[in-house]
Amino acid sequence: MTFSLPLNPKATGNADTLTQLPRSSGVYIFKGAGTLPLYIGKSVDIRSRVMSHMRAEDEVEMMSQTMHVECIETAGEIGALLLESHLIKSLNPIFNVRLRRLRSLCTLQIVKQGEGWMPAIVNGKDLGLGKVDGLYGLFGSVHAAQSKLRELADQHRLCLGLLGLEKISKRGCFGLQVKTCLGACVGHEERPDHDERLLNALTDMKVHAWPFEGAIELVEQSGDWIQRHRIQDWRYLGTTCSKSSALKVSVQQSFDLDTYKILVKPIMLGNAQIETV
Repeated sequence: MTFSLPLNPKATGNADTLTQLPRSSGVYIFKGAGTLPLYIGKSVDIRSRVMSHMRAEDEVEMMSQTMHVECIETAGEIGALLLESHLIKSLNPIFNVRLRRLRSLCTLQIVKQGEGWMPAIVNGKDLGLGKVDGLYGLFGSVHAAQSKLRELADQHRLCLGLLGLEKISKRGCFGLQVKTCLGACVGHEERPDHDERLLNALTDMKVHAWPFEGAIELVEQSGDWIQRHRIQDWRYLGTTCSKSSALKVSVQQSFDLDTYKILVKPIMLGNAQIETV
C-alpha cells in the first residue's frame, strides 16, 4: 500500500495526520517543496518512527522543511530494508548519509606466497563478488582494506611484512622490533602457525558465495498478504506482491554491499522462507 499525507510540524492538525500512518513495516519518504525527497527511512512501525523524527532535536531543520510524508507498506522487515536501500540509491534524498552507492569495492583474497599464504587486496568487480569463495571483507577503498589488516595484525600479532603492508629487512619487520610480531618473517615462528592465525582472524569477514544454483524468492507474509523478493547472486531483482502489481525497481546489475548485508544473515542462517525459482 502506498499513500501520501500532508505533514507540517507547524500545523495544528498534525496529530490527526499522524494517526493515519500505518503501524506496520515499510518505507516512509519525507518530501518538501523541491523535487528531491528530503529523507527516506524504514521501520517495522512507520507511525512510531515518523513521530520519533518529529521529536528529535537534531532533526528540526529537516522536519521544518517536510510538507508531505509518503508511505509504502511491506509484508515484512526484509522487504522494507531492500526497498529503502534501493530508493536511497536511486533518488538521492538530501538528508540521507548512509546507504549511498559505493562505486567499487575491494576485498581480500588469500594467495600463495612462497611456502605460506598472504592476503592480497583485489578489486571485487574483477572477481565476481557474491559468486566465488575465498574472499574476506568488503571495503570502499584500498586504504580501508589496509587499515583493517593493520588492525588484525595488532589484535593477533601478525607480521605486517607477511601481510604485504611493509618490506621485510634482514632484521625482520618493524613489528618484530617492537615485539608485536612473533617473528614468522625471520623464522622465529613457524609460517603455518602464523598463517593459521591469519585465517582464523579472517573467518568472521568471509564473503559468502551465493549458495544456490540460480535465483530464489525470499517470501514474507503478513496475514493473507504475501510478497516475494527475487534474489540472485545477492542481487535484488524485484518484488511481486499479492495485493498489487510488482514493485518497480531497477534490477541490480552488480553486487551491492548494502543488499548483501541485508540478506546474508537470514539466508545463511536459514531464518528466511526461501522458494527456488
